[in-house]
Amino acid sequence: MPLAPRLGRLPRRSGGVRARQSGVTLVGLLFWAVLICTFALLLMKVAPAVSEYGTIQGMVNKAAAEGGSTVPEIRAAYDRYVQIEYGVEAIRSGRDLDISKEDDRVVIRFAYDKEIELVDPVYLVLKFKGQSK
Repeated sequence: MPLAPRLGRLPRRSGGVRARQSGVTLVGLLFWAVLICTFALLLMKVAPAVSEYGTIQGMVNKAAAEGGSTVPEIRAAYDRYVQIEYGVEAIRSGRDLDISKEDDRVVIRFAYDKEIELVDPVYLVLKFKGQSK
């Protein structure tokens, strides 16, 4: 008399042990794709602003070191550097810089906000500030 299969168990294939499936579901894949794309979009929008800040910081350091000893000379030196660097939009003039002397050293301070449109009603505001070294 043949034995009836037990209810609730699947028959084994070729005598092997049934392996548990693992992997990423379609919903999980879509979730990670949206998350990675959002992060990449944010990075692509923010990277130029951070690069511009680095450029401005370099120009301010150079103007403080080589610009001269008076405020008009330093402003003129910064204006020359802005004409050379085509990618600077935030601080286009030396008049936007706060120039002072501390301990016989020229210190140039600057601050500005950068507004980046992410999606039409949503904006990201980055606040940059720095000073010469």
